[in-house]
Amino acid sequence: MAEYIHVVRRALGQLGGHGGVKGLFVQLFRANDVKTGALIGVDKYGNKYFEDTRYFFGRHRWVIYTTEMNGKNTMWEVDGSMVPAEWHRWLHCMTDNPPTTHPPTPKKFLAEVHHPQEDPRVGAPKGSVTLL
Repeated sequence: MAEYIHVVRRALGQLGGHGGVKGLFVQLFRANDVKTGALIGVDKYGNKYFEDTRYFFGRHRWVIYTTEMNGKNTMWEVDGSMVPAEWHRWLHCMTDNPPTTHPPTPKKFLAEVHHPQEDPRVGAPKGSVTLL
């Protein structure tokens, strides 16, 4: 019986953690996953970074991407290159310290404004870009 109570509590936590039924379905359609965890931090673009150590290593840290980045609507078109360099280290377990508690030292070779990778097909002449 205790197992069923635990399952019901986690289900209600999922519902409440995403802002109700609508938020749960939006998260499911955007990320194909509905996880809840501790909010570690938010970068300057609005991406939210979470951690839950109950999940196995490699799946215990994740990002919920912002809906607008650099003036572009990214609600349904998310890309891994939308993560800035300082959060990339923490997200891929290169360090245990997130940039919120241990800010990185500024590097000359890192850009001040992060731009996600652009699609090479946009603006290219017709027939000039082939897809593999």
